[in-house]
Amino acid sequence: MIAVDTTFPPGEGYGAFADLAQSLFEPLSFGFERVSVPEGLWKTRSGKASGERINLIGERVTGKPVCGLYFHVDTVPVAPGWTFEPFAMTKMDDRLYGLGAADMKGTMAACYLALKVAKDHAVPLAYDPMLLFCTDEESGLYPGIRYLAEQGYLKGHILNFNGSAAPRVWAGCFGVFALTLTIRGVPVHAGDGNRSGAGANAIEASIPLMNALMALKEKVGARASKLAPAPGANGPLRPQLYIAAANGGTAPGQVPGRFELLIGRRYAPEETYADARAEIEACIHAALDDLDMITYGIEQTSHLTPTADPDGAHWPRWQKALSAGFGYRKKDFAKWGAASCSDFGYVQQAGVMQEILLGGLGRPSSNVHGPDEHTTSPDIIALAKSVLSYLAADFEPDMNPDQK
Repeated sequence: MIAVDTTFPPGEGYGAFADLAQSLFEPLSFGFERVSVPEGLWKTRSGKASGERINLIGERVTGKPVCGLYFHVDTVPVAPGWTFEPFAMTKMDDRLYGLGAADMKGTMAACYLALKVAKDHAVPLAYDPMLLFCTDEESGLYPGIRYLAEQGYLKGHILNFNGSAAPRVWAGCFGVFALTLTIRGVPVHAGDGNRSGAGANAIEASIPLMNALMALKEKVGARASKLAPAPGANGPLRPQLYIAAANGGTAPGQVPGRFELLIGRRYAPEETYADARAEIEACIHAALDDLDMITYGIEQTSHLTPTADPDGAHWPRWQKALSAGFGYRKKDFAKWGAASCSDFGYVQQAGVMQEILLGGLGRPSSNVHGPDEHTTSPDIIALAKSVLSYLAADFEPDMNPDQK
């Protein structure tokens, strides 16, 4: 799975990954359907996304209640600093290195292991598992799970594996969006750049704006959310504003006529997307509107909405299953949220379900989204035990709201 490049952007590996996932899980008695997000929903003018947005749904229909197993198949692009090959799994003792090892291809391996053991040993299940291999969680305008929710494909309740290997009860999370700001000047020969009206430097025009954005960054970061932080966190969760990318210029002999900024904003559940965006746009207008020969355009290129408290009747049994796999005790569990984001806010907004269970392989030491991302064999086995326990009919049946 790691060997299939599903980095987003651009997201061109979804078809190849669907082929692989289907070949792996078909022998476990799953039938499959591919659902593509229409290009008009996810394509942007300035974005770097390309390729078909193929979401793969695997079902095994026996008449039992459905439990969805959700995975996003995309990864972030390769960060500088890798010492291992990012698109090949490298095993060093118990550590498994590779892009997406923890986030979240390792969770697919854990679920494959759980389902294969259940089939090989004829374990009666309480649920019909529904596999959801989805696109564009890491960025983009229209994550695959959003489209599946809005089109009525989702059933039952869902285990979301985009979480951590921790005794955690999920309290919800922030939203995040990105704006691509394209500043256009007038390119000329650099030797003519000192003549009045000969050109306009798009990069230099952006410097006062970036200073203004840094001042706004401090203002935004001073706010605090009521969403509970992780145990031991240094202070409350706070919204964030940041410049995520900057691109422009071609050569020292030319006044740059174009400069592009990618501006990221993580917003707390107490904030609104409209207010957060308006605040950034006001900053841009104040800095750029009165500049001679400078024009600009603003385009939203990604958005995940906040996820509200996803608690519900299935959580106590999932905690028991996590304890069976990872060895947690009841007193170890705490309820907390995060400034990291999820595509499940869209599932809640679609009215399909409010309760979402969360698990995964992320640990502070895993270096998720960074160089030498990794998980461990013991964690994959522990998550597989947790999933198998939760799906099994004889595991804590009195706690199962679908068996009462």
